[in-house]
Amino acid sequence: MTHDDERLLRRAIELAASARAAGNPPFGSLLAASDGTILVEERNTSLTDRDITAHPELKLARWAARELDPATAATTTMYTSCQPCGMCAGAIARSGLGRVVYALSGEQLDGLKPPGSAFADPPTEGPALYDEARVPVEGYYV
Repeated sequence: MTHDDERLLRRAIELAASARAAGNPPFGSLLAASDGTILVEERNTSLTDRDITAHPELKLARWAARELDPATAATTTMYTSCQPCGMCAGAIARSGLGRVVYALSGEQLDGLKPPGSAFADPPTEGPALYDEARVPVEGYYV
């Protein structure tokens, strides 16, 4: 971890504090160019926006996919106050960002929460109807 990494990670932690002060979950993230220039910053706004997907990492991944060409996105680093959740990690992978640096791990975050506060995964069933479901997909990824 470089001095620049630590500086930018501290800024992400400041953004998390700002999110909490605004009544939202305490998470903040930023996207930086390869030279350490901050391109964009985001805070969690899931409560004030009434949007369960308003995580800062997801917002940055969307921004990068929309605003950066793939070569430029691959040179960026996301700095985030906490390890991205599964939803955000999927968006980050699809956006083509080059690197993610986080402060708290998901396990450390869970250790800071009261017992029983984790989201429960709903029961799932599948796969099913393979022959029908594959029809619109076949040939798409060529």
